[in-house]
Amino acid sequence: MDSNRGILTLRRNGRETMNCSWGTELWDQFDNLEKHTQWGIEFVERYTKFVKERSEIELNYAKQIRNLSKKYQPKKNSREEEEYKYSSCRAFLMTLNELNDYAGQHEIVAENLNTQILSELSRYIQELKAERKSHFHDGRRAQQHMENSWKQLESSKRRFERDCKEADRAQHYFEKMDADINVTKADVEKRCSLKARQQAQIRHQVAADSKNEYLSCLQKFNKDQSEHYYTLIPLIFQRIQEMEERRIERVGESMRTYADVDRRVLPIVSKCLDGMNKAAESIDPKMDTKQVVETYKSGFEPPGDVEFEDYSLSMRRAVSESSFLNARGESRRRSRGKLWPFIKRNKGTSSEDYSHLPPEQRRKKLQAKLNDITKDLQKEMDQRDALAKMKDVYMKNPHMGDPSSVDPRLEEIAHNIDKLQQEAQKFESWLADVEGKLLEKGDVQRRQSAHFDSHGHAPVGNNCAQNRESSPDGSYTEDHGVENQFKSRSTEFDDEFDDEDPLPTIGTCKALYPFEGQNEGTISMAEGEMLYVIEEDKGDGWTRVRRNEDEEGYVPTSYIKLYFDTNAKGAMTYI
Repeated sequence: MDSNRGILTLRRNGRETMNCSWGTELWDQFDNLEKHTQWGIEFVERYTKFVKERSEIELNYAKQIRNLSKKYQPKKNSREEEEYKYSSCRAFLMTLNELNDYAGQHEIVAENLNTQILSELSRYIQELKAERKSHFHDGRRAQQHMENSWKQLESSKRRFERDCKEADRAQHYFEKMDADINVTKADVEKRCSLKARQQAQIRHQVAADSKNEYLSCLQKFNKDQSEHYYTLIPLIFQRIQEMEERRIERVGESMRTYADVDRRVLPIVSKCLDGMNKAAESIDPKMDTKQVVETYKSGFEPPGDVEFEDYSLSMRRAVSESSFLNARGESRRRSRGKLWPFIKRNKGTSSEDYSHLPPEQRRKKLQAKLNDITKDLQKEMDQRDALAKMKDVYMKNPHMGDPSSVDPRLEEIAHNIDKLQQEAQKFESWLADVEGKLLEKGDVQRRQSAHFDSHGHAPVGNNCAQNRESSPDGSYTEDHGVENQFKSRSTEFDDEFDDEDPLPTIGTCKALYPFEGQNEGTISMAEGEMLYVIEEDKGDGWTRVRRNEDEEGYVPTSYIKLYFDTNAKGAMTYI
């Protein structure tokens, strides 16, 4: 029973607390209420400032995220764009795109904070200030009325007090005079006594009037005071209380809106994060390593075994001078050809037919170029068809346009189509050529592999042909059916002296065309320039020449005209 009574008491006190009124509970706290409501407005302004700074942070963060995403986006026509053929790079690009969308959600948060909270609160603060000012103006006016009524009451009270004192003095004077008259019985004194009686009666009447006025003022003041503290002040304070409750409720609504602004973008943010996870899951290590093969595969076979060169034959003096010279040149050429895959080369200038690339890479480049040309050709043909239809419409409806105005553009497109078709035919022929050679080479390799499997040893003639498939600068050239094996030639010097002593000249040559030897092992020449020949073409399309004792290299045989010196004995001087 005691516990139930306690619960009922708590509930009753709770209802009284919930139903409390500022007009009855805080009737004498006008100044404190004024300070409290001013603090409430300042709190709303502080919360508005907080939301504004949060909005600015969101905008700056979104801007930085967008700049970060843009910074790491692949540049057009750059090496970075080629890297995105790997799944890890594509996943990174997808992550950047999702990050860009993620930044957009932060911009939406900032925009909603501005429109749904900042703008509304700024307008509400102005309305709140005006309403508060009106309510406290009414309160001050009511207080001023009470002060005036109190002053009026005090004035009538003091006047009544003064009149009462004067009436007492007049009555006392009359009584004194009347006593003197009874004693002396003089006529003059009788007249003074009558005058004093009249004065006393007048004072008593004034005092009575002051009393009535005082009573009237007192009644009026009590009425005004009762109305002030039981009607006006409760009404004004109730309005202030309602204003304060609306302010608090408005702050709560703003805080809920603040949370909802973030909550509304969570689904999109979640999708962005899911997209990042999906991008990470799309990474395929096996596919990337396979792409490395597709990117860098040259189509060449590894070099074969280096053949034994019998230098002991150099002691046989029966070898002719020319055989001696050829042996030295061929020795250098063979060692150079066998080791070229392991030599670091400078990048040469790329040609239009990609002949500087290995066969497999050349085929891919030609196919990609052919695909681009086909797309451009289709685009031009679509434009031609559209213009032809437009011209037909103009011919049927002359008021819509002049048919001849389309002709210049049609001619330009026709010229572009012819040019693109010629380009396509040219690249198709190059592509067919390289594909044929790759197919032929594959058949040869399969036959050699079958021969190796049946006899248990590698074919002898593969080394020379394989080494001759590439030019001295590492670029791919046609296979002209170079000899299947090297002939063993004599020399009287070993490799150490071979590298130090220059080869003798066997003739001269004249440059028919200019050649820029930018690759390692080549030498540049100008049209009409005369050079010394120190090693003739061995079937790979290159001839070794010398300009002076410090400058020598290979030039295309088709670029020069040869003049062999049949009497050359290696005694010619350098230019």
